[in-house]
Amino acid sequence: MYPKVSLKLLTIFLLFGCESIHKETVDFINWSEYLGDKSRSHYSSLNQINISNVKNIKKAWSYSSGDVGKNNRTQIQCSPIVIDTILYGTNPQLKLFAINAKTGKELWKFNPDDKVSPGWGVNRGVIYWDDNENGRILYTSGKYIYSIDAKSGKIESSFGENGKIDLRKNLGRPYETIVAISNTPGVIFNGILIQGTRVHEGPGGSPGHIRAYDLRTGELVWRFNTIPNPGEFGYDTWPKDAWKYIGGANSWSGMTLDEESGIVYIPTGSASYDFYGGNRKGKNLFANCLIALDAKSGKRIWHYQFVHHDLWDRDIPAPPNLVEINKEGKVIKAIVQITKSGHVFVFNRKNGQHIFPVKEFPFPKSELIGEEAWPTQPLPTKIPPFARQKFTKDLINDMFPNSKALLAWSPLQKDKVSDKTVEEVWLTLNSLGQFQPPSDKIATITFPGLDGGGEWGGAGYDPESGMLYINSNEMPWVSKAFKLDKIKDKNVQKFGKSIYLQQCSRCHGPELQGISNLPDLKNLKNRFNQKELASIIKKGKGSMMPLPHLNKSQINAISSYLLDDETIEIDQSSFNDLDPNALPYSIKYYGRFMDEYGYPAIKPPWGTLNAIDLNKGELAWSVPLGEYDSLTKKGFPKTGTENYGGPIVTSGGLIFIGATNDEYFRAFNKKNGEELWKTKLPAGGYATPITYQIDDKQFVVIACGGGKMGTKSGDSYIAYSLN
Repeated sequence: MYPKVSLKLLTIFLLFGCESIHKETVDFINWSEYLGDKSRSHYSSLNQINISNVKNIKKAWSYSSGDVGKNNRTQIQCSPIVIDTILYGTNPQLKLFAINAKTGKELWKFNPDDKVSPGWGVNRGVIYWDDNENGRILYTSGKYIYSIDAKSGKIESSFGENGKIDLRKNLGRPYETIVAISNTPGVIFNGILIQGTRVHEGPGGSPGHIRAYDLRTGELVWRFNTIPNPGEFGYDTWPKDAWKYIGGANSWSGMTLDEESGIVYIPTGSASYDFYGGNRKGKNLFANCLIALDAKSGKRIWHYQFVHHDLWDRDIPAPPNLVEINKEGKVIKAIVQITKSGHVFVFNRKNGQHIFPVKEFPFPKSELIGEEAWPTQPLPTKIPPFARQKFTKDLINDMFPNSKALLAWSPLQKDKVSDKTVEEVWLTLNSLGQFQPPSDKIATITFPGLDGGGEWGGAGYDPESGMLYINSNEMPWVSKAFKLDKIKDKNVQKFGKSIYLQQCSRCHGPELQGISNLPDLKNLKNRFNQKELASIIKKGKGSMMPLPHLNKSQINAISSYLLDDETIEIDQSSFNDLDPNALPYSIKYYGRFMDEYGYPAIKPPWGTLNAIDLNKGELAWSVPLGEYDSLTKKGFPKTGTENYGGPIVTSGGLIFIGATNDEYFRAFNKKNGEELWKTKLPAGGYATPITYQIDDKQFVVIACGGGKMGTKSGDSYIAYSLN
């Protein structure tokens, strides 16, 4: 980020009628890229706000972006950008807006065509492209990428199909059967946009191939197949023809560009189905990888796979960080990737060689029929993990003696308390640590849980010190598989139940009981008719993704089962359209392991902020991130909380981060982790903040969308500065 002087900009402000912008030249320092820059550093050279005065910052302005949903189900996860004193971001309904970054006054708002369900259609940021005219904003909403004039907020009709690209197209399968959206912005290189997607993670999910588009026309420039086609590298790590039916291996968490070398670094998620891979035997390249591609051509340069044949939903959760490491007096251009399991991997950017040692360790075989868990998995041996790695008996939460286990994942009715203590439940669980394959005989603890460890907020890198800053969750999750019964006759309701168990039980439970905060589906006949239910299955609702790969007969069969309606008929030939036994297992339950008071079943800390010295490969410090006011008032030390959204790092010696479910925004001393300032937000700040400077005043802005972890929803963006 560099100071600029813009005379052209003055005209723009006058056209918008921004009285607060004076007629003299405006000085500013932008935050022009998602997470600060294309290296995804989360870093700013600004230091007006620093460790000596941060306690004095106050709210400078607040912008209400509108469209807060009912029942606290909407969120804002957007980390906005600032270009020439204009801030661009999105609201809970994924409307794109432009506001004056000095005053918070709205300039324009764009309403997308695709009305997505806010529970799964969040947006984490936008992209600016200088087209030598007014500039363009590229952003995603639902299944579309939009190109919007940065000055007027009008759609650029010359891009794609009337200003937008359908992300379902050019994936190698009929687009009408595909679910493909994008929560996270891609990256621009030499006039092309490189973009990843989020896809359905159940059986029948869509492939997650990486694509590049011409920024002026929207035409496809290249595609990299993350599930290789015949003749492509990695094809032999899958069963024959897996490219025709396996989904996932998608890049949902963002990507990083080395502009000097022209290499784009792309992390990927697991292959679908997440918890059973009997139909995808092998290592499964390029799932769970960091892939280094030539940004111009899409050709693979190198790759590294963090989890072989993933059975634990261990997606690579955040874009990597470009860093420079001083090792034994030699400066190495490196790239760092954090993981859900709480590990830090460091590679040479050019060739993918490890900077710090990594070793393959043996892990257990699977007990499930047809499953072949990979016998080894890689783990770093020098850099310590930033989250605890094993939930041992001595770590059972004893803050409240004789507390009972509230099993969010339990087949018991939602929110009912088990009649067993947490310790009694403990004896029924597999708690042996990382990479324990799912079982249908015993429930398994995954720790850190399915949301990490590291998450999509990513890590911040300080080039001044070589420190990497990571916020982490320490929440145990529990899961158990179950075997599906074979259908012995052509009964519509039984057929519908088999499809339901394949597609829906991971979220709503095999007995329709609901899991965690997801609703139960009992007595649906009192709430929906066949037409209404079919529409929800096809199009999705709330946090539920659509299931367009199911045909009419399959949807009617599910409806017959869920509505307990024997009058619904299907074409008899449809019984073979979706083999209900294609996967013999599904997940009976999975979710957070809590006690009856709603706290994690493990001793604190439950969320942490960590500093890794990348030059030494050592943990410099770790502090709890967040607290429960009710526990603090009772004299308990800070426990930390679950957290979503990342940090930013400044030359002023500070780390700014929201993320915690106590709804505070905080500043820490980056040298030692001391908390220096906090303020209560109107709703949780589950987004990565930004910082920029206008007319010699530094601002720090965070989106306050709430809606996660049972907290209230909001619609505001709030700026802080020294008054």
